[in-house]
Amino acid sequence: MANIIYTPKEIFEQDFKVSVRGFNRKEVDEFLDDVIKDYETYIAAVEELRSENTRLKEEIKKLKQRPEAAKTASTVTPSVDSTHVAASAATNFDILKRISRLEKEVFGKQISE
Repeated sequence: MANIIYTPKEIFEQDFKVSVRGFNRKEVDEFLDDVIKDYETYIAAVEELRSENTRLKEEIKKLKQRPEAAKTASTVTPSVDSTHVAASAATNFDILKRISRLEKEVFGKQISE
């Protein structure tokens, strides 16, 4: 991963030389202010993701230490997609079971009447 070259403070403190046909100093300052805001946003997002990553790694470590979870985790964790599909399939199966029970309840009463 590439390192960040400038910090928001370094961007803020950057001074440009003025030439005869130089840039409008006010426009450059406004642009750099926006760049600083973006950098601060990116830095905050990266820090948030790093802390979440650390938290999730610790959670995985704790789950692997539990004996019954270790067996389940080893079969489910090979792929994030398979985990998502398994959870989705379980949810769909549960929904289908509920619909089936509701149909039996509704249509069963209509048939007996």
